[in-house]
Amino acid sequence: MPVDFATALQRISILALPAIFAITFHEAAHGFVAYRLGDDTAMRMGRVTFNPLRHIDPIGTILIPLVLFFTTGFLFGYAKPVPVNFGRLRHPRIDMVWVALAGPATNIVLAIVSALLAYVLPFVPAVGYAWAAGNLVTSMQFNVLLAVFNMIPLPPLDGGRVAVGLLPDVLAFPLARLERYGLLIIVALLFVLPSLGQHMHLNLDVLAYVIGYPAEYVLRGIAWLTGVNGGFI
Repeated sequence: MPVDFATALQRISILALPAIFAITFHEAAHGFVAYRLGDDTAMRMGRVTFNPLRHIDPIGTILIPLVLFFTTGFLFGYAKPVPVNFGRLRHPRIDMVWVALAGPATNIVLAIVSALLAYVLPFVPAVGYAWAAGNLVTSMQFNVLLAVFNMIPLPPLDGGRVAVGLLPDVLAFPLARLERYGLLIIVALLFVLPSLGQHMHLNLDVLAYVIGYPAEYVLRGIAWLTGVNGGFI
């Protein structure tokens, strides 16, 4: 059984390490950009840091993703949101857009860096090659999925913040009011609707299309940009 335990531990680490890095950099980027644009709330609370312990939510970042992955094969989770006082930003409406974009943009950068690190793999000792390659592949995929998911135009996701900041008031205000229901809508789209579709023999997995196809094209774009061959991805 030690072999099985070692294999499980390696599998968990290949999932957990890239996810922790992705979430940590994502949240720190929000706080850093907010600080540069006038709001020091996150800075004062110690959230503009690469220390993952400041961003990890024990339930949303660790327990839920592990349970979901090993029971359904689906990976989903969340971190503690970085506090931003939009009223303290120098130009609240447009600065809110930049703060929101910072997280997904950072994830795309991390995905590109992960792809470029594939060029170092030939120098990795054979005993650690599979583990290193698995981490890089997971990092690329998780960062891209996290970026695309967060750009769904529904508050409190980053895409919702961007939409509220860019849309005219007649559309922005009703969208902003959806924030209190945003998490419930996301859960319904992720779990309730697909489950209902299975009972009705219909494919109601809307997010598989909303997230899956854009993420696939982004991954292909990163592969083209970095020259990483498709076999690695």
